[in-house]
Amino acid sequence: MSVTETSGELRLDAKAQVEARTPSKRMLVIVNPYATTVSDRLKHLVVYALRSSYLVDAVDTERRGHATELCREAAAADYDVVVAFGGDGTVNEAANGLAGSDTALTCLPGGRVNVYCRMLGIPADVVDATEYLLGLAGDWRPRKVDLGIVNGRYFAINCGVGLDAAVVQEVDAHPRLKTRLGEYYYAAVGTKTFSRRYLVNPPQLSVTLPDGTPPVQGVLAIVQNGERYTYFGKRPIDLVQGATLDSGDLSGIVLKRTNPLEIPSIAFRMLATESGVSRHRQVFPFRAVKELRIVPVGKTRLPIQVDGDYIGEADEAIFSVAPRALSVVS
Repeated sequence: MSVTETSGELRLDAKAQVEARTPSKRMLVIVNPYATTVSDRLKHLVVYALRSSYLVDAVDTERRGHATELCREAAAADYDVVVAFGGDGTVNEAANGLAGSDTALTCLPGGRVNVYCRMLGIPADVVDATEYLLGLAGDWRPRKVDLGIVNGRYFAINCGVGLDAAVVQEVDAHPRLKTRLGEYYYAAVGTKTFSRRYLVNPPQLSVTLPDGTPPVQGVLAIVQNGERYTYFGKRPIDLVQGATLDSGDLSGIVLKRTNPLEIPSIAFRMLATESGVSRHRQVFPFRAVKELRIVPVGKTRLPIQVDGDYIGEADEAIFSVAPRALSVVS
């Protein structure tokens, strides 16, 4: 081999290396500027870093539902991936915009808990998570996961009806306290809501499952699209085992009754044992269902939350699952 030929091969190798480093995946970063840990400075640093491996556009959300609109536009424009940079509420809106499309979803932790990030295996620290996403550019393997559906609205993690949703409604009404106190504020609001509205003659709901068992009455129902319900700090809270992001079904619990003597033992089981809460005598667990229906008992309406965001009240809650409806990369 001549020196000229060798030099040519070296030049070709160098060109190939440059092309390998040239970003080719189109990425839209959707930023919730009101999320717990998001600031303009952090957003700019993250976007700057991601541009070393992706063709990045970034946009802030301006109102509730805006992320869903932006994701539909991104899917129509053939973006390769959308990054939900915010909390689980931002993830939920993004999932509703990307469902059924080939544009993948991933996320950066910008909220207080970031359950979906952790479920996907993305680090909870934003710097580590950004580095993690940079690594995905060279190992691009999107996969399909399920979404739950309640009354036509997709949810990525879980949906709560009854007491759980009433607590989320109160927490969402005080975003500064939610940001500052996090899970401790949820605990305080839960205690207050239970004492004021669920201690005496609490609103009841009735859950009908497709297996023909008699309807189960209770004060709250939580339907999960994955095993994790939430986290208390670094500690995962699992209510019932069964559903995973690609199992094609849903799992959950019905809390049948509450009183001051039962609540401490339920809370202890949630924090101290793996899925121990599903074995509590006041908890009815269900697994591997593809649909269910929840209605109020009496003339009340059902408060509903999806992925930690309160979405209002309804006369009934109809659940189903959309298998492999969302493409994710992680």
